[in-house]
Amino acid sequence: MGDEETEEQDTAHLRPAGVSDKTVEALGALSKALETTARARGALYDFHQLTGTADFEVGDAVRLLREAGHSEEADMVEREILGRNVIPGHWTFQIVEAYEDTYHRPFTDLEQRLVQDLAQGRNHLYEAELKRTRRPAGGTPEEGEH
Repeated sequence: MGDEETEEQDTAHLRPAGVSDKTVEALGALSKALETTARARGALYDFHQLTGTADFEVGDAVRLLREAGHSEEADMVEREILGRNVIPGHWTFQIVEAYEDTYHRPFTDLEQRLVQDLAQGRNHLYEAELKRTRRPAGGTPEEGEH
């Protein structure tokens, strides 16, 4: 299938009539910002899993300290670090949940509402237009090979 045929069939990414360049640019900027929050959310999950892994490793250290005859030190590590809140009153899963509920989900919902209201629900118009303008005539080498 040639590049032109593929583009003609991709009506989900064609700009609706009456949608201005500035609107497409604004929705593209909002989409990019939302993508950045998705990356931040992923970093929070990394933080959550790494901290949980560290806590299990602390548990291993407590056990090993006891096995080595250092009960007092094991008790101190267990009492002061094992299972400790990472911020007052919160474990990492609560931070992830709060970010999701307070910021990421409302942002996602708002971005989708604006795409629906301003672009007839067509996502990634900015990127789709970049794709059409940046591709060489005749397509790229992998096209036509499938």
